[in-house]
Amino acid sequence: MSLPTDFGPDSGGRMKGVCIVKPIVYGNIARYFGKKREEDGHTHQWTVYVKPYNNEDMSAYVKKVHFKLHESYANQNRIVVKPPYEISETGWGEFEIVIKIHFHDPNERPVTMYHILKLFHSGGTQDIGMEQGKGLVSESYDEIVFQDPTQLMHHLLTNTKQLTLGRWEHNTNFEERKEKTFKSILEAKQKMRAEIAVLKNKLKLAKETISTFKEEIAKSQDNQPMMLNFV
Repeated sequence: MSLPTDFGPDSGGRMKGVCIVKPIVYGNIARYFGKKREEDGHTHQWTVYVKPYNNEDMSAYVKKVHFKLHESYANQNRIVVKPPYEISETGWGEFEIVIKIHFHDPNERPVTMYHILKLFHSGGTQDIGMEQGKGLVSESYDEIVFQDPTQLMHHLLTNTKQLTLGRWEHNTNFEERKEKTFKSILEAKQKMRAEIAVLKNKLKLAKETISTFKEEIAKSQDNQPMMLNFV
């Protein structure tokens, strides 16, 4: 990719007060062979990936994506320099994959993410979905935040192209998940407010009870006869 040449060695300086957010999706898809493969014992084929959440070409600002696999693989460091940013392999076990995104502007630090490769359904895990014919899907939504980007990076981030003319879809319906999460948060807040109200009432009753006891003790002490000592 050819970069603009009208920026200085410092990439045109930082643009103070500017913040650009690029939402992304990363994760993996896994398909079961149906049995253990005889030659190596592998049970699944899988693909780990990073892709834009919106319909845009990330290569406008992404230089390369580095996937670091388990050390048992012959080449555990895989570099992808153009879309789609993904790696396909086969295996039998789950492990953590380190994903590092590098940008065309060397003044912007790489962004690192960590994804646990999922091959098997664990049950109850929110970030795992299953769609007919697509195998097991484990993916997450995240956002890369560029705070005070350089002029060069700002130019790259704001000059992306569409990938397709049609609707941009993901394996996971993140909008639906966001709505459910927001609803769950509201319900939790309402439950918490109700519990706090109950506790406040209990605390108020306890204070009133203590105050009543103190008054009764004071009255009892006032009514006791005075004892005189004669020598």
